[in-house]
Amino acid sequence: MKKRILALPLLTPLCLATVPVWAQDQTSNDENQVVIACMRLPEIIVTGLPVSLGDKAYSATDISLDPVQPVENALRDVPGLQQFRRSDARSANPTSQGVTLRGLGGNASSRALLILDGVPQADPFGGWVAWPGYDALALSSARITRGGGSGAEGQGAISGTIELFSDNVGDRIELGAAYGSRNSVDADLLFGRELGQGQLTISANYARGDGFIPIIEDQRGSVDRPAEYEQAGLAVRFVAPLSDEIELQSNVRAFTDDRERGFAFSENHNDGADASIRLVDRSSDWQWSALGYVQIRNFDVSFGGVADDRNSVSRVFEQYNVPSTGLGARFEVRPPVGDAIELRIGGDWRRTEGETNENFFFADNDTPRRSRRAGGTTATYGGFVEASVQASDALVLTGGGRLDLWSIDNGFRREIELINPFPGAVRSDEKFTNRSGSEFTGRGGFAFDANDALTLRGAAYLGWRLPTLNELFRPFRVGDDATAANELLEPERVKGAELGLDWNGAGVTLGVTAFYNQLDNAIANVTLATGPGVFPGVGFVAAGASYSQRQNLDAIRSKGVEIDALFDLGELAEGLTFRAGYSFVDATVKGSGDAAPIDGLRPAQVPRHNASGTIRWEKDNGSGASLSARYIGQQYEDDVNILSLADAFTIDGRMALAINDRLLVETRVENLLDARVEAAVSSNGIIERAFPRTFWVGLRARIE
Repeated sequence: MKKRILALPLLTPLCLATVPVWAQDQTSNDENQVVIACMRLPEIIVTGLPVSLGDKAYSATDISLDPVQPVENALRDVPGLQQFRRSDARSANPTSQGVTLRGLGGNASSRALLILDGVPQADPFGGWVAWPGYDALALSSARITRGGGSGAEGQGAISGTIELFSDNVGDRIELGAAYGSRNSVDADLLFGRELGQGQLTISANYARGDGFIPIIEDQRGSVDRPAEYEQAGLAVRFVAPLSDEIELQSNVRAFTDDRERGFAFSENHNDGADASIRLVDRSSDWQWSALGYVQIRNFDVSFGGVADDRNSVSRVFEQYNVPSTGLGARFEVRPPVGDAIELRIGGDWRRTEGETNENFFFADNDTPRRSRRAGGTTATYGGFVEASVQASDALVLTGGGRLDLWSIDNGFRREIELINPFPGAVRSDEKFTNRSGSEFTGRGGFAFDANDALTLRGAAYLGWRLPTLNELFRPFRVGDDATAANELLEPERVKGAELGLDWNGAGVTLGVTAFYNQLDNAIANVTLATGPGVFPGVGFVAAGASYSQRQNLDAIRSKGVEIDALFDLGELAEGLTFRAGYSFVDATVKGSGDAAPIDGLRPAQVPRHNASGTIRWEKDNGSGASLSARYIGQQYEDDVNILSLADAFTIDGRMALAINDRLLVETRVENLLDARVEAAVSSNGIIERAFPRTFWVGLRARIE
């Protein structure tokens, strides 16, 4: 691979590590923690302010996070939640891993707001998510709230909000290791110490594999090879009371991620480091929280052009240095206004800065003819007010609004010649006009308890998202297909409504939601021409390949139904549960101008059907078994709905046996039937698949 992970010597002592499931005690010495029970699932620990009274009005799913399963794969079981690509972080291009909900796709930037203990997690340059960085964290649970307009959490929640919560681990040391197909290794460490009234947690992860060949077998040529990967992360979290009411939470984490795409000149590398500090007062009459954070990212990626017979490849493009920084702060206060009323007042600020440094028009694989630098900054300043009222014993009403000011500044793009006959000659030197604006959004809803088991709810909302630096300034390629950036993109705006019901009784938890969303100014990759030719912003495009540009569509309209169900089957066998989910999404594009040819078509990468089911049996000592099935419907690779990705059905399984109270043996299998999960298809019909069948065997140990 192009780069090796420099942190590996530091992680060598940790290489026998994975967090044992059976060792995740749910007891806590922190009497201020907020805990949400969910049948037999582990308790869900909320690390910030208590859950808002008004949250009952919105469609939400709470899940526990199993430490043996990557976070991104655990989230795939949530109906309607999807990444831009079907591949996971072991083989996908990191820049394609945005996350969205409810069919509001067609773009690799996240349209769902992902937050970890209150901190926004989207990459400050591109809006995608660096999923390997979360495998090193000690996480307890996640809450997925569908629908836009998350007034208290900030802009970006076009399709919903995904909250990740850190675990309270107590005193323990846990180690483990797993070995899998294709020489794969997965190792983790969890170290926890209660220091006085405080809690110190150190966790780490290392993963590597020789990888598989992404191109399907009957289309491979001599250039195709396994796509190896190597990833590592380290996290430190410290929580301590500063007084009887105020708690300090501090977090530092770093990760590194090396992958390639299965042929020469396809390597990519992604590094990141985050730090945050939060003060929380949950106990006094005036509850409040204050948060500050920093994100540092850098990635580089190379693109190779493969011949039609796949027997030769040459470098066509490289982004050799793409640094970015995100800074932010958030404050919220809940003043005492009465036992039946909750008032939330707060504000937030976020600034991103980044640039892309690129070489293209290669004379040979090592000699670029031209270089480009492009980048800029964005900033948002927002304030919100939200009130919830317990109008009666059975009825909760909630509503609020927020005002955001935004700016896009210091945008530039500069291209120079690198070799003879005009080395150093400036081809273009553009400085883009600074832009700014304001957005008013809000949300409101109700929850009515019809009886002890049945709750009826409804909500309506407005939301918005600022274009990322990546969308504004960075072009990209997938195979021979090229897409240009667009510095004139406008913010996306969503409006939506939903009605639903929740049933919780007699061992059954059921949620059903019908929704309608309209995403105005949706940013999508719009096909403009077909090669061969030289096109602005991307350079040469080969014959038969497509040239696209990011543009604002008129709208994406999405309507559908989501179903969540959880069954406690303890009467059949103690510890037995079954969880199932299904989503149906009918999404269409409304386009005009350059986008007129895609008017009425389905957005790229959006399936109509998505379903999952898991049956799980687990004893208190950690012994158990589970079987999970997932179905994802047919979807289109491109905006013009020509390149189709077939539907796919996969099965995963796990068995674990506790040898004693400190040692556990487990086996796992991914994609048991070795289904062909199509992740991408190029304009010349070359199909890339997601991860094939993979077996794992591992040991897990609790030292204390």
